[in-house]
Amino acid sequence: GTLGAGADRRRYERHWTPVHIDVVVDDVDAAVARALSAGAILEAPARDAPYGRIAMLADPFGNGFCLLAFSEKGYDALAGSS
Repeated sequence: GTLGAGADRRRYERHWTPVHIDVVVDDVDAAVARALSAGAILEAPARDAPYGRIAMLADPFGNGFCLLAFSEKGYDALAGSS
C-alpha cells in the first residue's frame, strides 16, 4: 500500500533512534535557540508543515528529537478527505 499524506515509515538511520521524542512547545524558534545554547545539534531547521511548525535536533549524545508547535488542526490536518 501507499503511505498517506505526511506518513513516514520508521527507520533507524541518523535522527530516528529506537525511541524518538517530540516535544510540544509554544514557540519552536525560541525553543530551538534554547536547545542549541544547551548543546543540542540542529539537524533540520524549523519549517512549517500542515500540522504546525517543526524542527529536528539531536542531543549531545546523538539522540534525535523534534520540537513541535501544533497548528489549530494539528495532526488532523494530515487526514485529507478521500
